[in-house]
Amino acid sequence: MSRRVELAAAIPATAAGQRLDQVLAELFPDFSRSRLQQWIRAGEVRVDGAQRKGKDRVFGGEQVVIEAELEETTGVEAQDIALTIVYADDDLLVIDKPAGLVVHPAAGNPDGTLQNALLHYDPSLATVPRAGIVHRLDKDTSGLLVVARNLTAHQSLVAQLQARSVKREYLAAVWGLLIAGGTVDAPIGRHGVDRKRMAVSSFGKPAITHYRIEARYRAHSLVRVNLETGRTHQIRVHMTYIRHPLLGDPVYGGRQRPPAVMSSAARAAVQGFARQALHATRLSLRHPVSGEVMEWHAPLPADMLELIQVLEDDVEAVD
Repeated sequence: MSRRVELAAAIPATAAGQRLDQVLAELFPDFSRSRLQQWIRAGEVRVDGAQRKGKDRVFGGEQVVIEAELEETTGVEAQDIALTIVYADDDLLVIDKPAGLVVHPAAGNPDGTLQNALLHYDPSLATVPRAGIVHRLDKDTSGLLVVARNLTAHQSLVAQLQARSVKREYLAAVWGLLIAGGTVDAPIGRHGVDRKRMAVSSFGKPAITHYRIEARYRAHSLVRVNLETGRTHQIRVHMTYIRHPLLGDPVYGGRQRPPAVMSSAARAAVQGFARQALHATRLSLRHPVSGEVMEWHAPLPADMLELIQVLEDDVEAVD
């Protein structure tokens, strides 16, 4: 089964001098580079109305149009996995993802993912790239995630993400007492040694994170974080960069020790928290068909609520 793909985008001026296939991979990140190259070779990609080769260099400002056949997603099995659906219509699904659920199948997680669950919930998603998933949450991050149910919605959501008009807000518990809110503007790329990790790097892609303080505890802070960009592990990397790593983060948190002044219950809760304390609590975007600005909220999950309650109780007990 296949479906006709019709995509359009303008090549940004900053891409001048790059290969066409490289630029298309940036403009349409939910399609593999090999698939984009296949469409180029088949003459299904036109730049300012003309066919081009993948190795051709772009000038910036050109208009790209792709009209191609998209084959049904293969290799990902539909699985009956429970989903918490916050919103659904013919074009969108908004999911409240639990911690522990991987978004896409990958090495070490061949199934049991959100993509498997979506294909069971709506088999027609097999003809949408990655079953309609246009952005990710880490396995152990909970909260809101939007899914496109058709190619029109997919194209709109990808364009909104690229234009940074999708608003994503998170709540995070971090180590240390922040004095004030702020902005981290630091590029993120692959770690120079550990390729499974990300790091602030001059060779990375632009990444901007805004944060403000919600509450302070004995040795931790609760912060509300807004993303201007959406790099892999962005909040985790940026908060570590300013020396306030997320509580419970096994990759970026290091060996943090609760201070002795904390109660034994609070120390146990902090040391026993089994994931990064990060929850995507608010999502706002423009509906791909109606154009209406829509917004959804997801309350904190039970594990973070319990953690925050213990931290609040600890402050009151010590005081």
